[in-house]
Amino acid sequence: MKKTNSSRRDFLKSSALVGLGASLAATNGCATTHENGSALSKNLIAPPRPLGQKSVHDLTTKPLEKIRVAVIGLSRGMAHVNAALNIDFAEVVAVCDKRDDRSTRAANEVEKKTGKRPAVYSGNETIWEKMVERDDIDVVYVATPWEWHVPMCLRSMEHGKHAFVEVSAAVTLEECWNLVNTSERTQRHCVMLENCCYGENELFVLNMAREGVFGELTHAECAYLHELRGVLFSLGSEGDWRREYHKTHNGNLYPTHGLGPVAQYLGIGRGDQFKILVSMSSPEKSLTKVLNEKKPNGGRHTGEKYVCGDMNTSIIKTELGRTIMIQHDVVTPRPYSRINGLNGTDGSFFDYPARLATAYPKRYGLSAGNSHDWLNEKDMAIMREKFTHPLWKKLETQAAGSGHGGMDFIVNWRHLDCIRQGITPDSVVYDAASWSSILELTTRSVASGSMPVTVPDFTRGLWKTMKPLGIAG
Repeated sequence: MKKTNSSRRDFLKSSALVGLGASLAATNGCATTHENGSALSKNLIAPPRPLGQKSVHDLTTKPLEKIRVAVIGLSRGMAHVNAALNIDFAEVVAVCDKRDDRSTRAANEVEKKTGKRPAVYSGNETIWEKMVERDDIDVVYVATPWEWHVPMCLRSMEHGKHAFVEVSAAVTLEECWNLVNTSERTQRHCVMLENCCYGENELFVLNMAREGVFGELTHAECAYLHELRGVLFSLGSEGDWRREYHKTHNGNLYPTHGLGPVAQYLGIGRGDQFKILVSMSSPEKSLTKVLNEKKPNGGRHTGEKYVCGDMNTSIIKTELGRTIMIQHDVVTPRPYSRINGLNGTDGSFFDYPARLATAYPKRYGLSAGNSHDWLNEKDMAIMREKFTHPLWKKLETQAAGSGHGGMDFIVNWRHLDCIRQGITPDSVVYDAASWSSILELTTRSVASGSMPVTVPDFTRGLWKTMKPLGIAG
């Protein structure tokens, strides 16, 4: 039966939650048990590739002089509109939001900048379906609440568009596989816009890792530590829907900002692969304390029950035996951090603030005597001069003033440039699925008493032969 517009979003959200609930039930029912104790149904670990599908790990497409983009979701999506307006080979041809005021604001901004007004789609929650049917769009941006990500990406790819989706790309493992299979079947890219892969320090570390500064990589640490209690109770903001997941999921609700960069350092999906995950959560205390003591929004949230622990900590072991520690905490009073740590046989880096140690300081002309201390300011400047990523050098001036220290512009420029050239983007649907799968996997592990959980191989074995993609300057 067709859902009404008013119930569509609730239907999508409940479908995602029901899907996760059914998936978790498999840990106690018909599932394949991992030798270390996890349980995943066989169709979620590595289902065979359906006949007629082809991998997209090296998918190239016809080069384009101008990339015609459309954007759905014009709150966060305005960052992508603004980036496209400052890229000479991109054109915003359509904007979409259920709120008329947001769509009008975006259209006005495009018209002011270019002199040409984009097509405007607004007024209800299904109007985006008409937009993606247009034949003058190359890339559809999806910057909406999470429950819409997968339906919008699937429909966009099925209509011949590349899908550029905000984080996380999906909520459940089933959704992750739907993204993979649709990308392979349609031969359209599904790129998750993990902007943190394009921060100055992340690109700096990536370049050093690929140049061998850290030697053989052994361990990484990452996180999303961001005090968001005010946001979670802010009416009319993303807090309205993000808070809902704190009622239903006890795990890592937002893994990709920290995980994406370290996955690229380690070549995950390209020479190595996540293998198993163990996760545990602290008690839930902080969000309930705000609810009971501050009674936000006049007490309208009274009676809400939260299950997501204040701090979730997980360890991932890879096929090559390397380890990744990943944390999530958005409700504790503390300074922001993604940790961004990397260890190897020859050196280490940790962020917030940026610190670097090397076992071979003389190799780089440094004054440091050993690796017992972090490099001093002068030595750090020498390393930045030697290893600042060429992509950052190329775009730093152009990216100045854009969101999140310039990374919002660079993530857009780089991926649109890949489509322009017709080359494979830096991250493809396998990365989107792998990084996003952590949400369900951590929830599974916590629910099973912190037992190990098998991480699906979304590449279906391709990781063994895939080479790391270069991020060009």
